Amino acid sequence: MESPEQTGEPQVQLLTYEPRYQADFKRLNKEWIEHYFRVEEADLRVLDHPDEYVLQRGGHILLAAYAGRIVGTCALLRMDETSYELGKMAVTARMQGRGIGRLLAEAAIAKSRSLGARRLYLESNTKLAPALHLYHQLGFRRVTSGPPSPYERSDIQLEMLLT
Repeated sequence: MESPEQTGEPQVQLLTYEPRYQADFKRLNKEWIEHYFRVEEADLRVLDHPDEYVLQRGGHILLAAYAGRIVGTCALLRMDETSYELGKMAVTARMQGRGIGRLLAEAAIAKSRSLGARRLYLESNTKLAPALHLYHQLGFRRVTSGPPSPYERSDIQLEMLLT
């Protein structure tokens, strides 16, 4: 099998969030959410103000770039001293199926570990079978009781213990 370098195809680059990427962070998430659900007030707070709702609270945002364009993103939202939530994960429709979501999730898991997290939590929806399949492959397991979700669309909670 030929590598991207051999075919001349660009590789996916993982980037750390900078304020100049806020519009991309919002665009990707709105595109994804609107495809399946509806954008809620809780989404807009984070998407419009990632510095305040993610970064200043000890979280991180990762981005995936392909051919010079931001095509994917995910956020680690700090829940407490030992837990983070994996959220705001989105890959633009034309780039789905290329493993970009997996790359982002694996990078987020590695980042969580480097921050000393013991637990990684996420919320999803049971109609998103490919996403749930990925999460299970990565080691996430269903939580039967968790905090109430701020999102109407969330009907499943998962966690990964990192210790």
